[in-house]
Amino acid sequence: MDFDYSPKVAALREQLLAFMGEHVYPNEERFWDEVDEGDRWEPPALLGELKKKAQAEGLWNLFLPKTYGEFSPGLTNLEYAPLAEIMGRVTWASEVFNCSAPDTGNMEVLARYGSPEQQATWLAPLLRGEIRSAFAMTEPDVASSDATNIETSIVRDGDAYVINGRKWWTSGACGNHAKILIVMGKSDPGNESRYRQQSMILVPMDTPGVTVLRPMRVFGYDDAPEGHAEVMFEDVRVPAANLLLGEGRGFEIAQGRLGPGRIHHCMRLIGVAQRALETMCMRAESRVAFGKPLSKQQSVREDIALSACEIEQARLLTFKAADRMDRGGNKAAKDLIAMIKIVAPALACRVLDRAIQVHGGAGVSQDFFLARAYAHSRTLRLADGPDQVHMMQLGRNLSAVLGATTDA
Repeated sequence: MDFDYSPKVAALREQLLAFMGEHVYPNEERFWDEVDEGDRWEPPALLGELKKKAQAEGLWNLFLPKTYGEFSPGLTNLEYAPLAEIMGRVTWASEVFNCSAPDTGNMEVLARYGSPEQQATWLAPLLRGEIRSAFAMTEPDVASSDATNIETSIVRDGDAYVINGRKWWTSGACGNHAKILIVMGKSDPGNESRYRQQSMILVPMDTPGVTVLRPMRVFGYDDAPEGHAEVMFEDVRVPAANLLLGEGRGFEIAQGRLGPGRIHHCMRLIGVAQRALETMCMRAESRVAFGKPLSKQQSVREDIALSACEIEQARLLTFKAADRMDRGGNKAAKDLIAMIKIVAPALACRVLDRAIQVHGGAGVSQDFFLARAYAHSRTLRLADGPDQVHMMQLGRNLSAVLGATTDA
């Protein structure tokens, strides 16, 4: 494994750092001001301005690995990792470069599993950044960490499918710019295989019967302008051609979608943690308590040192998982992806908590990014599967492999 930056990545990294320094950090508060002052579910004007600049500079759709051919800018997962880390330092920055969830996962689904017609209708405008999308899987009435539990029905009726059910934590669905949903439901609940009962289908947001009931709040934040919606589907009828890949293939698509999505979250979380560490150090050097800078306090030094160690460990694990995906595919990297999904969100929460503590009351205020970043990072211990599911599956896999060895 070689984790040195290639000349291409080094150049992109410098370009991205310059863009963030010139356009993103100086406008961080302007973004939230525009959200608060206007229609919360309308993209701020700032976002449109910056997206045009990023696209003009070629900092666009960097997430799609080169295995996607014509849709990809030509990077590997490993090459993308340090770039995603930089984007992750500001909560909303990824969208500037058309690299934000849930669109990234949805674009990968359409690029990998979509028909030419589905790609022309939905993938093309998503790649151009003209629309956004949402992903509807989790349900309030069942433990959706086990995807076989979902109850939303997808029933064939002539040349259409009819969808009924209720979803929540449907990220992106509150935004006025969200035009398409990918919905997971059961099309064959009687199938003997629990993993062949589900299908995924494309549902335009303006389809009759689709109702956004409310935005869900995360520790009080509504995460506008995208949000996380509770959505009702009542006799929603869409053409049969909207089905992705085929009946009974939903679980397969979910596994293909969530692998890259999980590691993308982790890449960005390393950026969050790194920025929190830097902020903690600046505060420790500038703040005086009990007659000396906080950086002279032993406990603060220990927090800084431990945070740096943990961030570097997580960064290297992220790189290793990305490298394995490039070399052997997502399935070959599944254990490493599970490891980093367990590690990175918890790491970010720990580092943010230490940074908040060093900032005192200011750390939980709106004057610093720390509180919002903590809420986001804590949520990612649940998104794309809670820690316990990843630990359960990873433990099962490792026990089977390591338990079968004869050397001790």
